Amino acid sequence: MSLRPERGFRANFDFDVHLPPAIGFLDRLSRNFYWSWCEDGSEVFRDLAPTLWDECEQNPRALLRRISELALWQKAAERLYVERVQRLAARFGEYVSAEPLRFGKISSEHPVAYFCAEYGVHNSLPIYSGGLGILAGDHLKSASDLNVPLVAIGLMYRYGYFRQRVAHDGWQEESYRNALEDDLALEPVLDSEGRRVLVSITMRGRRVHAQAWLAKVGRIKLYLLDTNVAVNDEVDRFVTGHLYGGDTETRIVQEKILGIGGIHLLRRLGIEPSVYHLNEGHSAFLNLELAREFLAENENLSFEDVIPLVREKCVFTTHTPVDAGNDSFPPELLEECFDETYIESLKLDKQELFALGRTDPDDSSEWFGMTPLAIRLSRSSNGVSEKHGEVSRNLWLRMFPGLEDASEVPIAHVTNGVHPATWIAPALKDLYASKIGVHWESLLADPSEWRNAVESIPDEDVWRTHQLLKNLLISYVRDRTFRKDAGLKHTIHEHEDTRRLFDEDVLTVGFARRIAKYKRWDLILYDLERLLALVDDPERPVQFVFAGKAHPQDNTAKAILQRLMSINHDSNWQDRAVFIEDYDQEVARYLVRGIDVWMNVPRRPLEASGTSGQKVAMNGGLNFSVLDGWWIEGYNGGNGFAIGPRHEDEAEDDETNDENDAESLYSVLENEIVPDYYDRDEQGLPFKWIAKMKESVASLTPEFSSDRMLRDYIREIYDPELSE
Repeated sequence: MSLRPERGFRANFDFDVHLPPAIGFLDRLSRNFYWSWCEDGSEVFRDLAPTLWDECEQNPRALLRRISELALWQKAAERLYVERVQRLAARFGEYVSAEPLRFGKISSEHPVAYFCAEYGVHNSLPIYSGGLGILAGDHLKSASDLNVPLVAIGLMYRYGYFRQRVAHDGWQEESYRNALEDDLALEPVLDSEGRRVLVSITMRGRRVHAQAWLAKVGRIKLYLLDTNVAVNDEVDRFVTGHLYGGDTETRIVQEKILGIGGIHLLRRLGIEPSVYHLNEGHSAFLNLELAREFLAENENLSFEDVIPLVREKCVFTTHTPVDAGNDSFPPELLEECFDETYIESLKLDKQELFALGRTDPDDSSEWFGMTPLAIRLSRSSNGVSEKHGEVSRNLWLRMFPGLEDASEVPIAHVTNGVHPATWIAPALKDLYASKIGVHWESLLADPSEWRNAVESIPDEDVWRTHQLLKNLLISYVRDRTFRKDAGLKHTIHEHEDTRRLFDEDVLTVGFARRIAKYKRWDLILYDLERLLALVDDPERPVQFVFAGKAHPQDNTAKAILQRLMSINHDSNWQDRAVFIEDYDQEVARYLVRGIDVWMNVPRRPLEASGTSGQKVAMNGGLNFSVLDGWWIEGYNGGNGFAIGPRHEDEAEDDETNDENDAESLYSVLENEIVPDYYDRDEQGLPFKWIAKMKESVASLTPEFSSDRMLRDYIREIYDPELSE
């Protein structure tokens, strides 16, 4: 079936780019997200037109469409700029032309197929909401850098996740933007005859079609399914309308497109994976589709017969430490979305299908859960930190009635990591190149060599680089919070004059994450008088940067944000605390690179892993966190600060734990963090603080890199025979 471009639909994202020949390579580079993490990649676009670059929200495709012909020829006449482009072109050509490596059963012919509901590759591709998407984007980038044969499947959300604006009174407002009207670095997936590749599945009693877009992430291909095609009914065009939007029925049909439609797309493309990686349960319907395929190939087999075949092909990563956080659907909705023909093709009846998604298959009142389905039909399941693996084993013990001890539950762990080339600041990379060597990244594979290299960097160089990044953050804070139409009520997200806002010599604490109850945004406000005493201290003050989004329907979270925005006008709070609207990857880059201290206070043990603190650590910032998720593994006493006890030493009630953790938070700030930061030697350097910074970089960068994470997945999950 072919599609005609029609009004309201997007056939492609091409436009004529008339670049001077000397810099013509920029068009090709703008079509591959490799530019977002390679050396000089983002800078070569920004330097074309710095102001326009930010107006285009760091989207090189949009920049090339809007930039003036004069500006292009001016840069083409600059010898040094042209030489930069040529060097980048040479590196890019060598990078993308390398033959994929083989890792046991994983090969070009049989790659890993990675399924996820969101991908945070870059903010110019707005199909992510938070940590899960950023983790998935970093996974692809490490696969590209390590040359691992991998293809990725996701959804192309027309309106993505919401954009945040905070009103004059501090109340969050949401809006959505049609991504299909932007200049995205996507290309249509075509067949050998140049026609759009379509897949279709039955839902709501009719066939729903999806086209595919291709995003190039270095050497990795990311395929995104999109139901906004003309042959679909109007309502079906919005199946891929919003990320995590709509009701339960919208979620289940999205997950059918992702899981079942994703398998159909791989078949259309002739890709036969060695393993299917379900990153969270959203894609677990792919297990059912694999079973259907096996049954169609051999009519003599039963569903029970093909379970081992399906399990052998599938591995599952859970990111959610609470039962309520896992997608589940009422049986009647599942029955509406899976017609009798499909259920019969699985050689099951309705109740047998429903049982696959229940922790207790015999409990007819239980909803159908995507996580139980994925665990039941995958050969390997894992959490995303050591603690989360333990929590998950306890959470899903009831799925294994023959086991008495949670330690026997077959759920392992691979601790999350972040992509160093994406998150380490260019200024810090330059420092490493000058003091360690241009191939400093190769040392990350050997933690002891890396430690020796970091310890050899002079303290004054570490501090000077950090202060450069901190000043960059402060300038960004002033720019983002300046607003000519600031309201009559003072809030920390808008100022009519920001010239004197923040100070490079003041200890700066960052707190940026989703605004949700378990994240405990209001813990810092537990004792307001004590907090403001820290802010107002005339000799050793503290300043705070906040960012994050509340779910559009969570008015409790919005109220917490509103209170934070407008407290105490009689103190220095309004000048030493800011809130950055619309938290995304661009905001995160400034924060994790320039902050002194990164605070994290989730309710234990509800932080599955957490990766923002890992990004901070790679840039020399110090974590100040409860002992949960990855920080239990990362904290060694000298590379940051801990808040409160471990989970097993907590009180039994939340109120007592909040009181104890608040006391610990204030006490550590007052008695450890503030004194260490302001204790200076004869050169004016905070020698104790710098020692902790270097220990943070040395101990945490190799261990919490997504390269290490991916190697663990290859050896322990994708092909365990490699570790034997």
